[in-house]
Amino acid sequence: MKTIKVSVVTPDGPVYESDVEMVSTKAESGELGILPGHIPMVAPLQIGAVRLKTQSKTDFVAVSGGLLEVRPDQVTILAQSAEQADEIDVERAIRARERAEQRLQEQKRENVDFKRAELALQRAVNRITVSEKHF
Repeated sequence: MKTIKVSVVTPDGPVYESDVEMVSTKAESGELGILPGHIPMVAPLQIGAVRLKTQSKTDFVAVSGGLLEVRPDQVTILAQSAEQADEIDVERAIRARERAEQRLQEQKRENVDFKRAELALQRAVNRITVSEKHF
């Protein structure tokens, strides 16, 4: 089967590089499925999972937004942060989720930056969800 080269890169360096059969992710405009030979495009990504399907397995990478660039033979994801499912520190993600939930509760009583706390919660929940998918 045909494959497409995928690179997930953050400011700290590469997180994932491999040839895959299909890439699935959520862009701001909705769910995307990318196969080899896909038309060129650029799309902003939502906080979410990137599913990378090969013939023998499916890998998951948690991304916290960024950009997706598609060329017929290559997909590049430039993410603000990204972690492969098996490298996620679940305990740290759970603590981050708890802190974000607490900030959202405090928002009702104080002047807390609601959007920032909401994004922190989304990132934490995404990391926890993706970490559960690597088994």
